[in-house]
Order: sequence, then C-alpha cells, then structure tokens
Amino acid sequence: MKIITWNTQWCRGLDGQVSVDRIVSQARDMANFDVLCLQEITSGFEAMPGQPGDQPAQLQALLPDHQVFFGAAVDEFDSAGKRQRFGNLIATRLPVVRVEHHPLPWPADPDVPSMPRMCSVVTVQAPGLGAIRVMTTHLAYDSGLQRMAQVQSLRELHREACALAISPPAAGESDSPFRNRDHTPHAILCGDFNFGPGTPEYTKLQEPFRSDENINILFKANDPKGFGLQDAWPLVHGQTPHEPTFRVYDRTYGPEPTTCDFMFVSQSLANRVVRLSVEVDTKASDHQPLLLELN
Repeated sequence: MKIITWNTQWCRGLDGQVSVDRIVSQARDMANFDVLCLQEITSGFEAMPGQPGDQPAQLQALLPDHQVFFGAAVDEFDSAGKRQRFGNLIATRLPVVRVEHHPLPWPADPDVPSMPRMCSVVTVQAPGLGAIRVMTTHLAYDSGLQRMAQVQSLRELHREACALAISPPAAGESDSPFRNRDHTPHAILCGDFNFGPGTPEYTKLQEPFRSDENINILFKANDPKGFGLQDAWPLVHGQTPHEPTFRVYDRTYGPEPTTCDFMFVSQSLANRVVRLSVEVDTKASDHQPLLLELN
C-alpha cells in the first residue's frame, strides 16, 4: 500500500500559478499511489490568489480510477449566497468500507486568526493488510490552544475506533444502518499538523492509551498501549532528523525550514512500514509531499 500526503496550498505553486493537474502529475511521479491525501483543497473561493476553481471536481476528473472524498472544514455561503468550501480530500483506488468527516475542536482564542478544522477518515480494504482507517487532517496554525485540543480529539477518534474493534456493537439487521461493520484498530493519520518533532502536541499525540480513559469501554485482555499512534519516520530512519517539509524554498512564514507534515501509524501497523520519504525538489506547493509504503 502506497499513500501520499501533501498540503497543496490550494494547488498553488511557488510560481504563483494554481494547477491541480501539476499536483496530480507530480504525485504520480512519486509513486503509483493507492491513496492520495491532500490538504488545503478549495471550491468557491475564486478571489484567493491564483483564482482556484472547483478543485474536488477537477481532482475527480484527473483521477477517474479513484473515488474522491472531500471533507470541507469550511463550508459557508458568502453575502451573495455562493457556497465556499475549504478542507481536506482523500482519493483512493482501493475498495472503500466507510467514509467519515469529523469536525475538530475550535476553542475560542481571540488573539489569533483561526478557522474550522476537520479530520477526514476513509476506511479502505488494502490487499494483505485488511481494513485500514486512512485519516487526514490540517491543524491550527496560529493557536497552540486550538492545536492541542485538536490533538486530543484525534486521539479520541482513534481510541474510540480501537475500542469498537475490540468490543463491537451487537449484531443488527443486515440491510439497515445498524448492520455489522468492519471495525479496525489499523490506522494511518497524516497531514499538516503545524507542530514539529518533540513539541508537546507531537508527544501527546503518541502518548500510550490508558485502560481507564473511558470507563464505559473495557479493553479486555488487550494491551491498550498496543493501539496507540506513532510517527513512522523513526521506524524507517531511526535517529536521523526529520526531513523538512515546510519553508524549504518559501520563507514567507519563517526564516528556517521545518517539519510539520507527518505520517503517523497505529502500533498494529508499525512492523509493516517499509518506506517513508519526502519529495524535496517539488515547488508545486509551499509544502513538500510525503510517501509512505507498507507491505
């Protein structure tokens, strides 16, 4: 299974040109991907730099062999009644089991600009791996308060899914919303987290679960520590510092390159990770894309 994550800056390259086609083409140059996770995808915001169009529709047209799922963190109407959306997108050619879009916390922080954030989840059936929840997100940039609240919510989403895998609901009618579902502890969480390695948010996201985090759920004989999330980079590269993914070429938002885009995997998939690389040459966005491969 090959998965790419990329904050596309609404497909706007460092040349100022918006090109969905260029994003897809360069992602294909990286790998024959099974899943493509993109952040900062937009529709209806033609006044933004580069005048982006309906990017979810454009991506679906460019990826006819993939199903495309757009999770709009921002879904609003302007004064003229025109719909405007901005968020994350997951495209996959793998069989899809379930699609979920989870709004993330947006606590008040009046000292900084902010906007709604979301985690999109598409559960796919991967050959040789089974059901995997592919989760992609883009966390708050200016507010540490909001970012930590969003990290806590991501942890809860994963904990809840693992608890359902361990203790699934009672069987329901086969052809109804209560039908049995394939719940899985296997997850890949990727995106632009707007925190760096070693920060409190980075550490918190990977903190092992306690069996008492929800008194209504029993982990039974299963070790809750085995269901946590961990950064895939050290699984492949050991102590080698993370490759920068932001401000590599464009220093608009700071003087030095930094890492804020990650691939986290559930403990259950840690031994299946065989590759994690950063495409350092592209200038099709102000972020660099990552490629994760599992066997």
